[in-house]
Amino acid sequence: MTGLPPGDLPSRDRPATTSEPTADVIAAIADRYRVRVDEIREVPGGVANHAFALGDDLFLRIPRAEEFEPDLQKEAAVIPVARAAGVRTPAIVDFDATRTLVDAPYMVIEQLHGTDLIEAEPPDDQFWQDLGTQVALLHRIPQTPLDGVPTDDGGGDPRPTVEHLATLGYLDPGTADWLLGWFDRLATRFPQDLQEPQAQPHAQPRVLLHGDLAPQNLLTRHNRLEALIDWGDAAWGPPGMEFAKLRLEHVAATLPAYTGQSTNKSDGQLEAAALWFHLSWGLSGIPKPPRPNERHWTAPPASRLLGVLRFFAAGPPEPWSGLS
Repeated sequence: MTGLPPGDLPSRDRPATTSEPTADVIAAIADRYRVRVDEIREVPGGVANHAFALGDDLFLRIPRAEEFEPDLQKEAAVIPVARAAGVRTPAIVDFDATRTLVDAPYMVIEQLHGTDLIEAEPPDDQFWQDLGTQVALLHRIPQTPLDGVPTDDGGGDPRPTVEHLATLGYLDPGTADWLLGWFDRLATRFPQDLQEPQAQPHAQPRVLLHGDLAPQNLLTRHNRLEALIDWGDAAWGPPGMEFAKLRLEHVAATLPAYTGQSTNKSDGQLEAAALWFHLSWGLSGIPKPPRPNERHWTAPPASRLLGVLRFFAAGPPEPWSGLS
């Protein structure tokens, strides 16, 4: 590997290439579900999908471009499995891939009346405990084939990226050596599967990842976790990768409920794995251009690395303090 890993820039972060669905098309879809035109409300902000509230009970999503259609089809496969496992996420009312009303598949889901974490007041510890419990339910789902759900390693070994950034002049040699040593130390704390599978008898297990466990996809209501939404980035991958899009202080608040252990009893494996991805993806963002006006906190190139700095500067408890 000689280039930079993709980090957390999945296909949904690319610009849309199709036009807005017409008002007549949206009205026709709404009519199918007995929703009046005056009850339709567009919900802005989605990168991959056009979104509309249909009355008070239904929510419509239509891919913005052909490249995003597989993500919606993936959601149609994943959501029922997640709900069957007890994960709080809106139920699918209909998934229509016939293209009879619009030249794209579309999904209608139940509408929940929560607020995403970006818009809500900062939640208390109970919210993060709820989240840890929900993610644990998701990760216990046995690995079985699910339509369109890939296996993802999160970009592979980040150490060649460090060397590449040093070669390009983004890092001085001393900092590069320090980062390589940090990755080497973290690699001893959790199972690695960065080489050929046959050489990794203790490789990390693959779990069903939500894949975009970030504030914009966490709904809260009355300071409690209402639901996880947007499953377009779902994948089979290592557990630590799931926690790469939450701020580290929120990861630290979530993991005790996820593991069922208090922080002081943790062996540090999952914490080391989560930190590995924060560092790896943060470094991959260094050469990328600024992304103003994005809602998610990881969009600015330096945010993730500065988040690691902020977390450790605040003096985190064990096992985190032993990972620096």
